[in-house]
Amino acid sequence: MYRKTPLPELLAPAGDMECLYAAVAAGADAIYVGGKRFGARAFAKNFELEELSQAVNYCHLHGVKLYVTLNTLIEDREMPSALEYAAELYRIGVDALIAADVGVISAIRRHIPDLEIHASTQLSAHSTLGVDAAVEMGAARAVVARELSLSDIKTVVERSKCEIEVFLHGALCVCHSGQCLFSSMVGGRSGNRGECAQPCRLPYGKGYPLSLKDLSLADHIPELIESGVASLKIEGRMKAPSYVYTVTSIYRRLLDESRAATPAENDQLRRAFSRDGFTDGYFRGKLESGMTGIRTAENKEDSRTLSDLEIARKRLPVRAKVVIKLGEPARMTLTDGNKTVSVLGATPALAENSPLNSASVKERLSKMGNTSLSLSTDDIDLTIDEVINLPPSAINALRRDAAAAFESSGRELGEVKYQPAPYKRREKPLTSAQFFSEKAFLDAKKRDEQLLSTFDVVFLPLFSSNATLSMVNGVFIPPVAFDSEIEEISSALKNAKNQGVMYALVGNIGQISLALASGLVPIGDFRLNITNGESARVYAEMGVESFILSPELTLPKARDIGGGLITYGRIPLMITERCYMKDCFGCKSCSSCSLTDRKGERFPMMREFRHRNLIFNSVVTYMGDRAEELKSFGIRSRHFLFTTEGGDEICSVIRAYKKGSPPSSAKIRRVGRR
Repeated sequence: MYRKTPLPELLAPAGDMECLYAAVAAGADAIYVGGKRFGARAFAKNFELEELSQAVNYCHLHGVKLYVTLNTLIEDREMPSALEYAAELYRIGVDALIAADVGVISAIRRHIPDLEIHASTQLSAHSTLGVDAAVEMGAARAVVARELSLSDIKTVVERSKCEIEVFLHGALCVCHSGQCLFSSMVGGRSGNRGECAQPCRLPYGKGYPLSLKDLSLADHIPELIESGVASLKIEGRMKAPSYVYTVTSIYRRLLDESRAATPAENDQLRRAFSRDGFTDGYFRGKLESGMTGIRTAENKEDSRTLSDLEIARKRLPVRAKVVIKLGEPARMTLTDGNKTVSVLGATPALAENSPLNSASVKERLSKMGNTSLSLSTDDIDLTIDEVINLPPSAINALRRDAAAAFESSGRELGEVKYQPAPYKRREKPLTSAQFFSEKAFLDAKKRDEQLLSTFDVVFLPLFSSNATLSMVNGVFIPPVAFDSEIEEISSALKNAKNQGVMYALVGNIGQISLALASGLVPIGDFRLNITNGESARVYAEMGVESFILSPELTLPKARDIGGGLITYGRIPLMITERCYMKDCFGCKSCSSCSLTDRKGERFPMMREFRHRNLIFNSVVTYMGDRAEELKSFGIRSRHFLFTTEGGDEICSVIRAYKKGSPPSSAKIRRVGRR
């Protein structure tokens, strides 16, 4: 959907009030912040609820919108408090929530229908199908994947049913957002829960192959304006006020003048923060080794030159009309020409001595103190009776009440108490296997075809040969598929259906309709990030027959949702847009690449659709000897991932599972019990 304004909104980050002041002073149209809970930057300073109220009031005084992030995955036990938090944000006047969990979005739509929702990039909307699925859930805007090219962005804008927001400047994740489990599986800190430890910034082998330079689209402002995007987002909620002010003010100028940055402006951006320069590779559709970079000593020294920049809070000039008459409550009206509020105060009495005088009353009324307003005595129109008195405390209270009323952005909302929507769990237990290699499947089948009957559903890559597809009942759709690739994938799904395939493993919200349109039954992959019963219900209503829960869940947390878990295999930690196997190892090594970290752990890599890459965990998840434990926690469906294994190893794993044998290696991952 093409935007309705001449220029895109300039959306700036703020990690605290100083950064917020900087963003407003620099000319941001809107600012996004995080609270102390449920935000994807848990280690930023973030805002208490009272501070958020002050922030939204301040922004609205200056014609700036304020969005708040609620963009982490939510667990069932957290749903009531997440909904109450959303209600409080609505009450204080927040303009929109940025959300990623489909269960949270559904609950908000049901309980607080007037609260605007923007679908976070963590929802993994990288195509029109994904965006429109978010719209059907109630999103008014979608933040699309950073990996989209200009051509892809234009297509989404032209075809989608809501506003489109794109990233303009700042840090890039090497993995598609919402699909990274590296920090969680390896370090115990979930990126999907706002605690990312940034393993992509660490060395692997002899370099830093996963550390991307920061994004800068300063050279592409005219193209972005022409594209029709509604909002341009600067990343940086953990950055200093000097960064926020410098970057926002430069982009404000570029947008207002509809031009690309000059060399001097690009240098200013680099000095504010960079990782050995910037990249626009995704935007240009040029995925090259020059996209990587780390923070150098020179970069850090450049940024220090901005560290002492101080940005004062802006005050809004207002005018006042004050009437203090005998026998009537004092009245004070404030206006800036756009907004007007009036409040009543105490009633004056006859003065026995020392009656009020206009000069002293005006002086007291003009002291706006710790507000964001300024009031000159010359801008106070005072009507006052003679020989009356009003205590100084009453005059002060009148001024405070008027200022508070003028600054307030509050809205009325009754009590909100979370009530789960009715949901009848109807999935049938499935034991399924996903073979990432057609060759490995054929190898295992050749060795012991009967063993493969252990699985109710076998998923093969969508683009396997027709001969092999005719042997199985399932395919898995590539996790990422841009608009330019949808036609090819849709055709392949219909072909799979013609070969006798019944099921499609879907890893993105936009793929559900694609599978259904092809006549296949959607099974939800772990990539849907289901961590609560509300999300499970939403996906079931969209047509997903059964699903694999997020591998970040423990057994007790999975128990009440229903669905299955990955009980064997190397869990994919990342999916990258760029082919790192080609850049780091060469095409001839395509089937045998791995990244090695500082501890000597090896993370295997495989090619995905086109030339995207999958990076897998260094250890295997194994629950083959814990069937009774899984049963006791109500885990009725089990999912196997076969990635780097050959035919013999695959057969050995299946036999061990059937026997309930303990793992053959000491280095394994277990699904946690708490």
